[in-house]
Amino acid sequence: MRLVLQRVSRASVRIDGEVVGQIGVGLLALAGVREGDDTDEAARLATKTAELRIFADDEGRFNRSLLDVGGEALVVSQFTLFADTRRGRRPPSRWSRPMRRRWRRWVYESAGGDSRRTWRLSW
Repeated sequence: MRLVLQRVSRASVRIDGEVVGQIGVGLLALAGVREGDDTDEAARLATKTAELRIFADDEGRFNRSLLDVGGEALVVSQFTLFADTRRGRRPPSRWSRPMRRRWRRWVYESAGGDSRRTWRLSW
């Protein structure tokens, strides 16, 4: 599993013009999932992400975590983070189809049966 993190003042995801997820201050996480990744790895990365000290304190030093600032996280599936682009101009996605199905199922179950639900992460 691979994450690309971006601190944001706000972020949202739209599908066909409809907002399906949005947050205020926090982190936008692009998540790449590949064969062999499991929910234990996802939980480890979620904990590490929440505890990273990448938000400024009152003195301007990066001493605060997502939890310290009461921020939110928006996680977006991004299979191209593991794309092999050494050959050709189109990233192959054949390996990711089973993982995308598993990822969607895991997100669906984690959201209590509603994959479009937005929820605050808390550890």
